[in-house]
Amino acid sequence: MKMFSKSVRPIALAASVVFLGGCASFSQDGGFSNVSTLTKERIGKEVQRPNANSPEGAVDTTIRPILAKQLTVDDAVTIALLNNKNLQAAYADLGIAEADLVQAGRLPNPGFSFGRLKRGDEIEIERRLMVPVVSLLTMPIATRIERRRFEQAQLRTAGDVLQIADDTRRAYFSAIAAQETVKYMQQVKLSAEATVDLARKMVEVGNWSRLDLAREQAFYADVTTDLARATQTHVIEREKLTRLMGLSGPQAKFQLPDRLPALPKEVKSGGDIEAQALQNRLDVLMARRELSGLADSLSLTKATRFVNVLDVGYLRNSFSDGGPRETGYEIELLIPLFDFGGARIARAEAMYMQAVNRASALAIDAQSEVRTAYAAYRTSYDVARHYRDEVVPLKKRISDEQMLRYNGMLTSVFTLLADARSQVRSVNASIDALRDFWISDSALQMAQTGRSVEGATMGESKSASATAD
Repeated sequence: MKMFSKSVRPIALAASVVFLGGCASFSQDGGFSNVSTLTKERIGKEVQRPNANSPEGAVDTTIRPILAKQLTVDDAVTIALLNNKNLQAAYADLGIAEADLVQAGRLPNPGFSFGRLKRGDEIEIERRLMVPVVSLLTMPIATRIERRRFEQAQLRTAGDVLQIADDTRRAYFSAIAAQETVKYMQQVKLSAEATVDLARKMVEVGNWSRLDLAREQAFYADVTTDLARATQTHVIEREKLTRLMGLSGPQAKFQLPDRLPALPKEVKSGGDIEAQALQNRLDVLMARRELSGLADSLSLTKATRFVNVLDVGYLRNSFSDGGPRETGYEIELLIPLFDFGGARIARAEAMYMQAVNRASALAIDAQSEVRTAYAAYRTSYDVARHYRDEVVPLKKRISDEQMLRYNGMLTSVFTLLADARSQVRSVNASIDALRDFWISDSALQMAQTGRSVEGATMGESKSASATAD
C-alpha cells in the first residue's frame, strides 16, 4: 500500500499543477470597463469595446443622426471615439496585454518522453513525465507582474482615448475659425471689389488720381490672395477634423456652426491644478504602475538567481521479459557553475533605478506643463476678451465716426478706406484669439488629466526584460 501511494504521488502532483495552470482565463470585457471609467472621469465620455460580432454598419447607424445636425464639439468627440480607426487599432494592445496576463497564470505544458530500447531479445520501454517546478513556484510573482502590465495597458489605452479627444477638440475649433475667416474675407473681397469699381469711376471723372486707383487695386489683390490662403487653411483644418472622426464619402459633408462658441463668463481657477495633475494624469499613474512592476521583477530575478531551471519528472520503465517494472523520479537542475545571476540582478536593479528617476522627472514635468498650460489659458482668455470688449468695438466706433464725418464732408474717402482696412485686421485677429482660447482650454484639460509625449514614451518602456528569462 505504501509503494502504491509513493508511485501515484508524482502523478497527483502533475495533475494538480495542470489544474492550477488552467485556472487563468480572459475577462468578459477585456479590461474596457476600467478604460471607460478612466475616460469618463476625465472627459465625461465612455468608450465602447470593439465587437467583431456587431452587425455591419452599426457604427454608421449610430453616428448618422449626429451627422444630420449641426455638430457640437461634444458630438465631434463622440464620433471620433466611436469611429477613429487608429484608436480602434490601439485597442488591440489591450487584448495583447490581457493575453500575456492569462498566459502568466498558466504553466508551460508538462513534457512527456517515450523511449524504446532493444538489447538482444530484451526490449526496454521508458516513459518520462517532466513538470516545470520553478514555473509553478514563481507563477504568483509572474502573474502580479503581468497584471500590473495589463493595468499599464489600460492606462495607455485611456491615454490614447484622451489624446484623440484632445486632437478632435483642437481640430474642431480650428475648422470653425478657418470657416469663419473665409466667410468674413469673402465679404471683405466684395467690399474691396466695389471700392475698386468706385475708384475707376472717380478716376474717369477726374476726382481721383491713378495712384489712388492703384492703391485700391493693390488692396483688392491682397484681399484676393488672403481669401485664397484662408480657403486653403479651411480645407486643411476641416479635413484634419474629418480624419480624426474617421469619416469618408457623404459623411464628410457634416455641418459646423457659423461661429466659435462665446467666451465663458468666468475662467477656471488655478489653485490646485498641480495637485490635480499629479493625482489624475495617466502618465503619472503609469509610472507608478511601472515602478511596482519593476520591483516585482527585481524580486523574481533575485529569487531565481541560482536556480531558474528545475524540472521534476516521473519515470516508469517496463521490460519485455516480464520482469518487474521500474518506477521512480528524476530531477533536472541547472547548475550555477559559471553564471551566478549577478549580471541579471544588476540589470534589473539598474532598470528599477532608471524608472525611479524617470518617474521623478515625470512628476516635475507634469507640474511644469500644467502651470504652463494654465498660463496660456489665462493669457488667451484675456486676449480674446480684450479683442471682444475693446479692440473690435473701438475699431467699429472709429469706422462709424469716420462715416459720419465723410457724409458731412469733414474727412476724405482715403481716411475712411484706411479705417476699413484696419477693421479687417482686428476682426481676423479677434477670430484667431477666440480660437486660441478654446484650444488652450483643451490643452489645459489634457495637461491635468492626460499625458505628455515624454510621459507616454516613459510609460511604454519595456519592463518585461527585467523578468528572469
